[in-house]
Amino acid sequence: APPLLRHVVAVLPLLLLLGPSSAHGYKPVIIVHGILDGPEQFKHLSGFINEVHPGTEVQIISLFNNCKSMKPLWIQVPEFRKVIEKIMTARPEGVHVLCFSQGGLVCRAVLSTSPNHNVHTFISLSSPLAGQYGDTDYLNWLPGCVKKTAFLFCYNKVGQHFSFCDYWNDPHHRACYLKGNTFLPPINGEIPHQHLKENFLRIKKMVLIGGPDDGVITPWQSSHFGFYDSNEDVVEMRNQAFYKNDTFGLKTLDARGDVSVCVQSGVKHTNWHSNFTVFKNCIEKWLI
Repeated sequence: APPLLRHVVAVLPLLLLLGPSSAHGYKPVIIVHGILDGPEQFKHLSGFINEVHPGTEVQIISLFNNCKSMKPLWIQVPEFRKVIEKIMTARPEGVHVLCFSQGGLVCRAVLSTSPNHNVHTFISLSSPLAGQYGDTDYLNWLPGCVKKTAFLFCYNKVGQHFSFCDYWNDPHHRACYLKGNTFLPPINGEIPHQHLKENFLRIKKMVLIGGPDDGVITPWQSSHFGFYDSNEDVVEMRNQAFYKNDTFGLKTLDARGDVSVCVQSGVKHTNWHSNFTVFKNCIEKWLI
């Protein structure tokens, strides 16, 4: 056979083994939606990805959509983990996860409880990573609650049946938060959680996206691991106790140079995933 033909025959099995996403060089992208939405809201984002990286496999997970997204996060996380692990098993070259709002916390918990995950880049899109403390529309789901009294509802067994309460972080009631919130303190390493750090640190890169005009995430710096102190002054990520104590690996990841922060002004919370400027400035370069 001619040399060129022999070369093609030799390389073909390798291309087939690598699969379609590796052949064009783009890792698959897994998208996890936020509270009170579902896959429908992410068609724009999926379209952006394939516009700039044609042929990229994009999987928008359809689980706990719309009102079902209010279920407790420790109910949701195992189901999301099953689906994500199935995708990862079929893609040994690694995957990216792009997680919006509440979905960012779901993804953090999946990463922290998956000892064999192969997530390359974790992109958190306007997610309350350090918690939420503010009068937003979501409080309407909690009868009679406002910012100052929500802890009374959230930090007990009834409140912990609502996903929103799983990341309610009242800076004026720290002891109640640590005792009554069964989700955020463990994934922040504020109370012990087995293998949290080693699992989380399997990621190669974390991208934190948020901005001052979000209007929902409160404080908006929570999208970058900043949060209020007891005076409601914002303490930025590197001054947070969970960073200084490296409780879940954030300080280590940052020291590796693998934490990227993107601040985008003028974007409302529900528009992050349909804004092409956000995609170009904050997301595109990581999806390789």
